[in-house]
Amino acid sequence: MIKGGKGGGNTLTGLNFEKERDILILLNKTKGYSVKNGVIFYDGKEVARSFKKYALYRYLASREVDYKKIVSKKLLPDEAIYVIVNNTLFVIEMKSQTGSGSVDEKLQTCDFKSKQYRKLMAPLNIEVEYIYILNDWFKKPGYKDTLDYVISVGCHYYFHYLPLQKLGLPVPKSNN
Repeated sequence: MIKGGKGGGNTLTGLNFEKERDILILLNKTKGYSVKNGVIFYDGKEVARSFKKYALYRYLASREVDYKKIVSKKLLPDEAIYVIVNNTLFVIEMKSQTGSGSVDEKLQTCDFKSKQYRKLMAPLNIEVEYIYILNDWFKKPGYKDTLDYVISVGCHYYFHYLPLQKLGLPVPKSNN
């Protein structure tokens, strides 16, 4: 990973969150991609679906999954992208910090939340992966143990950047 998520290759292989925090807006600006009503297309073919906050529970209800019988409290993802080709729901949380505060501890909840999302998606046989998109604040040495923990429990993190390949989404072809 390039420090700060900057670099020429990133513009083609992933989403750069330095100026924009909305995944769907970034995808819509990416060559070959279009988004309509939460459905993500690449070269005109549906490749994924987006579920922000409460939309995930509307989707579950449409598939006759009653979340109240599975978990005791709703979790509201910043973004959840269901990628069809790998049958995986990627829960993506964006954490930005400019000073010490409650976000520090929120990074340590990924194991619990990941397990809750897995329980929610189990009736549909959909896999779950949990990913943080972080700002540079979390590059400080004081976060080393926390970031090591995130990885140790099977969650992931990136700084300002999300590789499309990680999600199993098509990487646009270079014009070169």
